[in-house]
Amino acid sequence: MELRDYIRIVRKGWAFIVLLALTGVAAGAASTLLMAQRYTSSTQLFVSVQSSDSSSANELVQGGAAAQQKVRSYVDVVTSTTVLAPVIQELGLPVTSAELAERITAESPSNTVLIDITVEDDSAASAASIADAVADSFTRVVVDELETPATGGPSLVKVATIEPAVEATSPSSPRPVVNIAIGLLVGLALGLGAAVLRSTLDTRIHGAFDVEHVTDSPILGGISFDPTARKRPLIVQADPRSPRAESFRALRTNLQFVNLESASRCFVMTSSLPGEGKTTTTSNLAIAIAETGATVVVVDGDLRLPRLAETLGLEGAVGLTDVLIGRADVEDVLQPWGRGGLSVLPAGRIPPNPSELLGSQAMASLVTSLTTSFDYVLIDAPPLLPVTDAAILSKLTGGAIVVAAAGRTNKNELQSALRTLDHIGSRVLGIVMTMLPTKGPDAYGYGNYGNYYGGTDPHPEDESGAYHPSMSSSRSA
Repeated sequence: MELRDYIRIVRKGWAFIVLLALTGVAAGAASTLLMAQRYTSSTQLFVSVQSSDSSSANELVQGGAAAQQKVRSYVDVVTSTTVLAPVIQELGLPVTSAELAERITAESPSNTVLIDITVEDDSAASAASIADAVADSFTRVVVDELETPATGGPSLVKVATIEPAVEATSPSSPRPVVNIAIGLLVGLALGLGAAVLRSTLDTRIHGAFDVEHVTDSPILGGISFDPTARKRPLIVQADPRSPRAESFRALRTNLQFVNLESASRCFVMTSSLPGEGKTTTTSNLAIAIAETGATVVVVDGDLRLPRLAETLGLEGAVGLTDVLIGRADVEDVLQPWGRGGLSVLPAGRIPPNPSELLGSQAMASLVTSLTTSFDYVLIDAPPLLPVTDAAILSKLTGGAIVVAAAGRTNKNELQSALRTLDHIGSRVLGIVMTMLPTKGPDAYGYGNYGNYYGGTDPHPEDESGAYHPSMSSSRSA
């Protein structure tokens, strides 16, 4: 994955990342409140070794080196039972030597003769008392027992306390800032990891980025999601100045640049699966093309579940099937729509053999006739994966335009649909994305520009918040 891929993942999953980061902060704060307060006190000892009371400079150097070597061993002596047992007895501590050793840390800075003894306890006064007691006990054990010459006489090792223990004024733990910072970092890491995992496991298509990873076919346009699309599917006619209507005009413009090597302006509109907005897209595109003064015929080639006539508000009892079986002439069943040059050929009755009819010579002749008579021919075909009708029709036309719904179409489904067209040698002219979000990294085209077009709200409302089509600029069909 490239840097831009991670940036896109962060933009898509920012809310989830922030939520986990805040959860980490809350966990850090909670752990601070639940942890018992601990206090730390330290004392520092100085260890020296000399060969005699009147030592020369050379002997002092040798004594310093010897002291450094001994200090390494003395660090372990600090937490031994020999040192801690007297401390427990002196202070009356209700612990064993092993338990007390867990609360004591002894270390020596590199290349020094110093020993730092640190004690942690629930009480600041107790921590200081234990630190001083350990230092005194260690001094007695080393000087009077471990380093006393066997022949008698004073010990050549001296241990002096140079920094006595002081009661701490504030607890050493918990540390709120550190705990909250750790919680924040852990939360961010978990959030980023979860966002990356979610993006990796999510096989749905959400925007142009995902389509580009599936196919090299161009993206001809993107239509934003509209929750009111079922109530007013013909947005180009109902609200021509809205951003969503402009997206269909942008699709119309891009359509002029496909299939340039062929004079055929006959296209099959299809999708991978049902419910991706194919019929609505075909209808609005046809209206947008007719706005330019071009003659357009839109054919309902879905002889299994026709919806074009219902979407355009026409009677669909007689149509394509009647023409294909010779029961009617195409001129008799074509229905004009609106004031422009748009005509509609409904599906007619649902036949028992849709694939045979659509692949017949009669259908090929009809397509040739319509292509000759109209500037544009759009055929609303069934989805590619359930049936082969769209693939059959695409062989008779200039190519197929595949509609893919954001958040609904699976990448594998789109790949399979495109593979179906490729296997039979049909051309995929481009992809039209529908149901795109209006904001975020997957937003596309005009949906990002708000009220620029016409300077009006694309969904005008009255004071009650209810939508009224009469308040928007419209053009009757």
